[in-house]
Amino acid sequence: MTSEQFVSGVVLPPVVLDRSAGRSLAVQVADALRTAAAGGALRPGDRLPSTRTLAQELAVSRTVTAAAYDQLLAEGWIAARRGSGTTVVGTPGRSAADAPRPAPAGAPGSAPRDLISLRAGVPCVEVLDGAAWRRAWRIVGDVRVESRLDAAGLPEFRAVVGEHLLRHRGLPVGPSAIIATTGSTAALAELGRCLPAGLPIAVEDPGYVSGAAALASAGHPLVGVPVDDEGLIVDAVPAGVAAVCVTPAHQYPMGARMSARRRVALVERARRDGFLVIEDDYDGELRYDVAPLPLLAALGPDVVAHLGTASKMLTPVLGCGWLVAPPEVTAAVLAARAATGTRPPTAGQHVVVALARAGDLGRHLRRLRRELAGRRATVVQAVQRAGWPVLGDPAGAHVVVDLVGGSGADEQLIVVAAQALGVEVDGLARHHRRAGGRAGLVLGYAGPTRADLDRALAVMTRVLAQARG
Repeated sequence: MTSEQFVSGVVLPPVVLDRSAGRSLAVQVADALRTAAAGGALRPGDRLPSTRTLAQELAVSRTVTAAAYDQLLAEGWIAARRGSGTTVVGTPGRSAADAPRPAPAGAPGSAPRDLISLRAGVPCVEVLDGAAWRRAWRIVGDVRVESRLDAAGLPEFRAVVGEHLLRHRGLPVGPSAIIATTGSTAALAELGRCLPAGLPIAVEDPGYVSGAAALASAGHPLVGVPVDDEGLIVDAVPAGVAAVCVTPAHQYPMGARMSARRRVALVERARRDGFLVIEDDYDGELRYDVAPLPLLAALGPDVVAHLGTASKMLTPVLGCGWLVAPPEVTAAVLAARAATGTRPPTAGQHVVVALARAGDLGRHLRRLRRELAGRRATVVQAVQRAGWPVLGDPAGAHVVVDLVGGSGADEQLIVVAAQALGVEVDGLARHHRRAGGRAGLVLGYAGPTRADLDRALAVMTRVLAQARG
């Protein structure tokens, strides 16, 4: 359907809707108006029809046109003034060539480029000290060129990680017991290839989808184990597994901290049944209420492989993490690297070393905790103001909105409504291995700038309030 005419001084702009397209109608309307303004079909000062009039002209609901106008208003393309209606402002600080466009329909993760993403797992780079970051890279530039790479990683990096684990995670471990990785997900794949072939691995349900996929890629069938507000239910771990993978510091995605009694029970069960515990220290450095509980690796160094990463603490651009594991596990990983010629790249390791030696890493962690604690409080207030409960401990960089009494369909409707207004959110359903899992939203708050986060929360408060009814 298309429209282009003048009625009583109001411009009815060219809008073409494709109801068979993968994008929502609201996104299509906003995109058409944005393109018209950027290309000159709409000029600064042109009055647009009311949302009701445009909805009637396009034969869509008023919700569609209101969502499109809200998005353009937030971006600065249009202005709404009492008594003057809605007018075109023009191109808000960008050329027509730079106007936001949706990604190709059907592309992986396709979404309009101008969406504010509230997905979890993205670091808060806004609090990185730019001067410290540049200084660290200058130091790396002066490092002597290496002729060969150590399969275990740089000795100085492993020493820095040992100090970090002692100071921030309470784990006394020497550099010789630490090996560098390229991040937690890659390390999970490495561990999976070193475990007895074909045996199942127990994973949390709901849990970390990418981590589970990494373990499965090594040829292991996966068994989901339910979690509650104390973390993984140890008694539900089936017999005969090669390993149990957990996120005890801040369970992903439900946000619980594994209780002390469950930690002890899991270590004792691993010793009795002969399986490896893989401790993914997700959000381990980011608690805002009390000190973290002791690491599983401290309780059971003989049966626990501990994984950490700089990705959430700093940025995944560095591509570095660490593994602390029983000697036989470490030896198996290093042997596999020797057989395949795999070596963790060292540039990111050098950067972490430079930041740590200058004291910038510690200062960054303190800033990060303060910033994320404030962001979490803001998110919780916004969600609760809309009438929904929030799950999870005061930690990390995401919360779960519990859609009490809702269903998977309700969850999806909220996700779609938020996207139509320019905010990308993640549903809880996809993190469940079993059908009919708990409905909810996983809201990450580290990735956006603070200003974008505030704008996104204004949208989410309205969407959630409308869903509440």
